[in-house]
Amino acid sequence: MSTYELFASTPKAMEDILADELKSLGVTHTKATIAGVAFQGDLEMAYRACLWSRTANRILLILSSFSVTSQDDLYNGIYKINWSEHLEPTGTFAVTFNVKNSEVINNSHFGALKVKDAVVDQMRKKFEIRPSIDTERPSIRINVHLHGEKAQLSLDLSGESLHRRGYRDISISAPIKENLAAAMLLRSGWPDIARQGGTLLDPMCGSGTLLLEGAMMAADFAPGLLRDYFGFLGWKKHDADCWQSLIAEAEKRKWLGMAKKMPVIVGFDQDRQTVHAALGHIDNARLHNKIHVERRDINDAKPAEAWQPGLVICNPPYGERLGDEQETAQLYTQFGEVLKTQFVGWKAALIISNPELGFRLGIRSQKPITLYNGALECRLLRLNIEEKSFFIPKAQTQEERIELATAGGPLPHQEGAGIGAEMFANRLKKNLKKWRQWAKQNNIQCYRVYDADLPEYAVAVDVYQGEQTWINVQEYEPPKTIDQHKADQRLAGVMAEIPGVFGVSRDNVFLKIRRRQRKTDQYEKFSELGRFHIVEEGGCKLRVNFEDYLDTGLFLDHRPIRMLIQQQAKDKRFLNLFAYTGSATVHAAMGGAKQTTTVDMSNTYVNWAKANMALNNQLDEDQHHYIQADCLEWLETEARQVYKKRFDLIFLDPPTFSNSKRMEDAFDIQENHVELINKALALLAADGVLYFSTNFRRFKFDQAAFSEYTVSDISAGTIPADFSRNARVHYCWSIKK
Repeated sequence: MSTYELFASTPKAMEDILADELKSLGVTHTKATIAGVAFQGDLEMAYRACLWSRTANRILLILSSFSVTSQDDLYNGIYKINWSEHLEPTGTFAVTFNVKNSEVINNSHFGALKVKDAVVDQMRKKFEIRPSIDTERPSIRINVHLHGEKAQLSLDLSGESLHRRGYRDISISAPIKENLAAAMLLRSGWPDIARQGGTLLDPMCGSGTLLLEGAMMAADFAPGLLRDYFGFLGWKKHDADCWQSLIAEAEKRKWLGMAKKMPVIVGFDQDRQTVHAALGHIDNARLHNKIHVERRDINDAKPAEAWQPGLVICNPPYGERLGDEQETAQLYTQFGEVLKTQFVGWKAALIISNPELGFRLGIRSQKPITLYNGALECRLLRLNIEEKSFFIPKAQTQEERIELATAGGPLPHQEGAGIGAEMFANRLKKNLKKWRQWAKQNNIQCYRVYDADLPEYAVAVDVYQGEQTWINVQEYEPPKTIDQHKADQRLAGVMAEIPGVFGVSRDNVFLKIRRRQRKTDQYEKFSELGRFHIVEEGGCKLRVNFEDYLDTGLFLDHRPIRMLIQQQAKDKRFLNLFAYTGSATVHAAMGGAKQTTTVDMSNTYVNWAKANMALNNQLDEDQHHYIQADCLEWLETEARQVYKKRFDLIFLDPPTFSNSKRMEDAFDIQENHVELINKALALLAADGVLYFSTNFRRFKFDQAAFSEYTVSDISAGTIPADFSRNARVHYCWSIKK
């Protein structure tokens, strides 16, 4: 067999695990790079990697590398390949195009079209017939990676990501992908524990991913054996005999592995539907008699007497969502107590993104291992459950801090706190005098008065006026270098002074703590009191909520862009993507839009948007449309329609990061903004305008990717005067065709 240059891709931080895995399959030379491993091998080795790799995403067979200094270079580089050696004239193909740091081609969609044209033109010239595109299960999948001026052309032998084993019900979302679960098990030493007869227990098993991956490892069950599609099956050079030989070998190894005594593998979960999903996945993998799953709360997790000590492993809630923090912290404390009382002599492993939650376990861990769940950086904690590793965690929750601060105590006396609080009150009075007059002159009811003007008092204070006056206070979480006790005392001083400065009841002052969050959505649930209040902005009535969410439902810094939309909306078709509570839609409707479409993934926010519109008597369902959907999926669906919807005015304000259970893949604004904006632009009318905004402070807009459009940075003009202390509160661009 010929020797090929191959590349196995994998999630970031899993490169070394993948390299070790490839060596175990017989690869002699590997070179780990970012998000993958380069290696050499014949076709059998490439097939073996597709069949047996537990941690790879894709196996690419490299066809050529060439320089791209012009668009013609890309076309010619693809055209040089004799595609009739790989694809029948009547076959199908798909193109995946990735680009980074290229001055020639900065749009992945455009690059993919160039590649497609080169293949189609060559085949049509030779055979007077052209292959067709199939993005689902093509005969071959062509992969092009353009980095700077260097392009690498490959065939994707996997066809679709190898983490898709074939046992998962695609309608059920998973908190981790199968190859991440496999990496957790490998790094936790599960293969050795399994060989010694140790038990595997996941006390928060969800849909069973860790259990299934653990069972497949213990049974020598090839992870690709359940799949019915690979990217090489329709390839003209596919060696069917070689593949069938590998399948037969894998089936035999699986039979032998299942026939031997398997270790005990058990999962618990408190949710009935989740347990049902796990049992379905176990049946799909034909492992129903090898894995036991039952409904059981974490507090009731304990091993049976017959179980040999082994590994407790789980993917617990990360605590990234603010509204879940107190409950999540309690869960980790409970989990730590269960481990310390029921699992002494065992090992444990769990993946977390918040180190403070790991501290809550009260068990010292080995050196954490960095892994990524999508774009979210996490740590794999590995614990030896033994008494010498136990300690008593003493950490104050955010909810406890809020309770103390809003109550004005009981906090120990801090020297100088009274003087500092008086300084804060004086600055607040001075600011209020200025901004209250400004707000009155400009007919603004909701505005920011104070934004960490004194570094020691790092809070934002916003006024909301309606039938009453409400004060919304947000504390920016202090850095680790600031003594927590001192920060608590200052916060209590702030909360004590605010009612007197504004002349309101303490009941009308609300506090939220805005944590520094790495790539996480900010609209999360905080409480469930359901108390809404009505405010006005630019002639629009809007519902706000001060208690149930981190944010109130109205982003005050977006006031100018909402007013701009209202001014431009007359007789326009308006599209509001990632619409949140639909305030921009209300402004468009009140500005005379002839049609509005509001899209958001959250049913809660879609209903909130409907309620906002109803407040303003915008009730015509033929004129105003509301769609609860993943905006990316909805845009793709609309783009495929023969008669596409067209919008004259589009507002696009996506989250910085989203890893919602409803989304198959994580969304990252920096990585995905070009793709997202292009999908939205596909629905923009010829003379329309799209406004794109983000509050990600380190965001870099890829302007070169939109060279065919008229792009203007309008950030400065969309930041209101009351937010002018912070020029990076958000960024905004207008994009026209």
